Amino acid sequence: CNRGISRINLSDYKGAIEDYDKAIELKPSLAEAYNGRGVSCMNLSDYKGAIEDYNKAIELKPDYAEAYNNRGGSRDNLSDYKGAIEDYNKAIELKPNYADAYCNRGISRINLSDYKGAIEDYNKATELKPDYSDAYNGRGISRNNLSDYKGAIKDYNKAIELKPDYSDAYNGRGISRRNLSDYKGAIEDYNKAIELKPDYAEAYNNRGISRKSLSNYKGAIKDYNKAIELKPDNPNLYYNRGLARTALKENDKAIADYQKAADLYPAGNPFRLKALDAIKKLQ
Repeated sequence: CNRGISRINLSDYKGAIEDYDKAIELKPSLAEAYNGRGVSCMNLSDYKGAIEDYNKAIELKPDYAEAYNNRGGSRDNLSDYKGAIEDYNKAIELKPNYADAYCNRGISRINLSDYKGAIEDYNKATELKPDYSDAYNGRGISRNNLSDYKGAIKDYNKAIELKPDYSDAYNGRGISRRNLSDYKGAIEDYNKAIELKPDYAEAYNNRGISRKSLSNYKGAIKDYNKAIELKPDNPNLYYNRGLARTALKENDKAIADYQKAADLYPAGNPFRLKALDAIKKLQ
């Protein structure tokens, strides 16, 4: 079981699973082995397999706060946000000073658009753990979604101070700066996010949006091209590139982008209707 923990710390999740399998074979009542195997499965994106292991860990050890917290993470990754929150609630009930459970519950609340509830969780997480960069980042996301852009920037600043290589915090701060019409400042943040994480499709898209706002349409298109290369199934990227191409009067290319976006958006999505309307205007 201890070697499994070491392998998790080295990101050798398959090796960790082998160790936990052996531990469970030798001692089938070892809750920690099921929890550890669940963590390994979760890191390999096997969320359903992880939940089965957490279920067993909780069955063997009903007061296992960490297993509830971890099961919440897998449920969140399967978009079962309400189920995740139930697990985080139980983890906090068992362990009231559990900063990770508050932070994770904040994530699920964001996913349910409960930004005020998320801020309450991040407040508690930072109270319990003042150097918790993820909690400041999460609160920044929540504040941004509540249009408190200056408050969001303060949180992103703190997250970056605590974790200087935090690409998500740079990207988030860029979004808040863009929302304050500070497009050059936003671009600086996206540049840093991309430097830290070169395959960061969202940051390329966001930089493209800010470049378009500065009428740098060719630069925007380069960013959308890169984002599309990384995430070819994201309809927003084609729609955004269509807008930039429209501004450059590249109508045929713009129509192709809007059509691709319309094909990828689900029926009834308002942006699908906008893309189809844009095609009509250009024809």
